[in-house]
Amino acid sequence: MSFITAQDMELTDGSRIAVIGGGPAGSFFSYYVLEYARRFDLELELDIFEAKDFTKVGSSGCNHCGGIISESLVQELATDGLVIPSDIIQRGIKTYTMHTEQGTRKIHAPTDERRIASVFRGCGPRGCLDNSLKGFDNYLLGLCQENGARLILEKVTLLERTEEGVMVGCSKSPLRKYDLVVGAVGLNPKALELFKGICPSYSLPEVTRAYISEFLMKPRDIEKKLGSSMHVFLLDLPQITFGALIPKYNYVTLVLLGKDIDKDIVQNFISSKAVRSCFPEDFPVKKALPCQCYPYINIKQGNHPYADRVVLIGDSASSKLYKNGIGAAFITAKAAASTVIFEGISESHFEKYYKPKCSDLDKDNRIGKLIFWVTRIIQKSTILKRGLLGMVGKEQALEHSALRMSSALWDTFTGSAGYRNILRRFLHPGLLFELAKSTLVSNISVINRHSHEKQEDRQTL
Repeated sequence: MSFITAQDMELTDGSRIAVIGGGPAGSFFSYYVLEYARRFDLELELDIFEAKDFTKVGSSGCNHCGGIISESLVQELATDGLVIPSDIIQRGIKTYTMHTEQGTRKIHAPTDERRIASVFRGCGPRGCLDNSLKGFDNYLLGLCQENGARLILEKVTLLERTEEGVMVGCSKSPLRKYDLVVGAVGLNPKALELFKGICPSYSLPEVTRAYISEFLMKPRDIEKKLGSSMHVFLLDLPQITFGALIPKYNYVTLVLLGKDIDKDIVQNFISSKAVRSCFPEDFPVKKALPCQCYPYINIKQGNHPYADRVVLIGDSASSKLYKNGIGAAFITAKAAASTVIFEGISESHFEKYYKPKCSDLDKDNRIGKLIFWVTRIIQKSTILKRGLLGMVGKEQALEHSALRMSSALWDTFTGSAGYRNILRRFLHPGLLFELAKSTLVSNISVINRHSHEKQEDRQTL
């Protein structure tokens, strides 16, 4: 009887890899694993199984995401030779506009290089008649196919471990044996349960419900009301941690993140004065939702997302809390690709070389929870929001300002920087002093104005 040790579990010429899921995580993994293999003259067979058709509009071609690509990811991809084509980008985001009940402030990108892009994940929302739209996910899949990956548009219904590999079965295809199976299935409960069968130590991520919808608008109205700015809302509304309107070419994407978002919470948000101000006066906000969904989002990583010959990546393993899910998919996918080519495909290899990346994301998310807890306090406080608006307004008005608050907020909204980095900047003595000063000055100004108005009213009487 022969035993296969961890040292024996390596990819060799002719090894076969099955990637279950063709979204960004699956595509990034496929692209990089084939690129790394080419450097070693390693011939691999790689099949990507994807049940969705990203060339279709609506839910059948969409992976339920707001479609924001951070500048840090754009730059990392460009460094690796992956330049996102202009016809994929719906709109370049140059500024963030922060809305509160007390006012609005526009935050410009700290530098010209730190801009972000809005994209569609599929080929447009339900009801879209423009066949020329191109989606980000389909673009990535195309790159993988150019690199030698085979795309199988089928749903995987069976995963079964054997002594020498893992069997993968679909409803329309016979069982096939693979040396490595990669799970990039997002937070699909049925697909994750399949992986539990071949990855017994794996525990599923903790999730909550978010909300995403698309408003069809005339491009000139989008340009007039939103421009090339992502609009974020720090409103005192229950259960909403983060709300944003993302302009695209002829659609505006609404994203709500928080605790189990439902229809009542959505209606409460879009009925607020701050949100309505971003649409034309006669725009039927409540009736203009051709495409909407309540997707799960990862709020706590899954534990032990790997076993011999199996690894889970992206949302199935670890993500970034509330932000930049595509960026987290890139981080985990690239780390897994590096591990399987340069180290091996055993559980011990993933434990040593892949797990640290997931753990880093998890540790950073713990700090992120603290930041959003503080953000929630600010959302509920009229006094603190006045101070925040005053400080941001002052920084944006001064030509050579340090932009401490503006840049920290920019990275919080985009998800480009890690939460540890952001917290360190929020705790900078200079920032805290200026925020305290702005809060004091702003609120004294409001008190004086109200006092002056009362005096005028008495004189009028």
